[in-house]
Amino acid sequence: MAVWRARAASSTLFNRLLGGHFNAISTTTACRTLSTDISTDVGGTSNQFFHYDINSQFGRCMPLADMHIHAKIHSIEVHPGQGSKLVRAPGTCAKILKEPTSRCLVRLPSGVEKWIDSKCQATIGTVPSEGNKPKKLYKAGQSRWLGRRPTVRGVAMNPVDHPHGGGEGKSKSSGSRGKGSRTPWGKPTKGGYKTGPNKRRK
Repeated sequence: MAVWRARAASSTLFNRLLGGHFNAISTTTACRTLSTDISTDVGGTSNQFFHYDINSQFGRCMPLADMHIHAKIHSIEVHPGQGSKLVRAPGTCAKILKEPTSRCLVRLPSGVEKWIDSKCQATIGTVPSEGNKPKKLYKAGQSRWLGRRPTVRGVAMNPVDHPHGGGEGKSKSSGSRGKGSRTPWGKPTKGGYKTGPNKRRK
């Protein structure tokens, strides 16, 4: 800006000495110089403040073909237009391993590397996990508000109420029907006991 002012002052002095013949030429030149300086300043500012960085666009959804290598993504499509199918759990993210071409190599949270069509869309960043923490209950009544009724242990019951009831101490096998871990209806609950029908399923 200072250079332009110096140029304008010198051109004004030069015009006064030589006459008004060069007024139009000097004015046009000064305007061109001013427009060039302003465009240069604006261009530099735009390059500084509007620099496009793919890794800083968190939450933006775009095709894999427009993303850079090593970008963290989530909610990935398997087929174009199908909707997000991969990496949707809270706190998870995938990583692009190679520059996308017609296909894109992505490493999933499980460690599996999968080739996905570059036309499929994904979201940049990590799935938020702040709202998925277990809620703390401050009193027993809050469980009742949620529809949860109290659970009584079988060893605390009488033999007439549960197979684990009765006996001395807290042993499950010391009651009148003590035969190991059982359901309230007397069926075994451990050891791979099969409760389905004996007929072969076709």
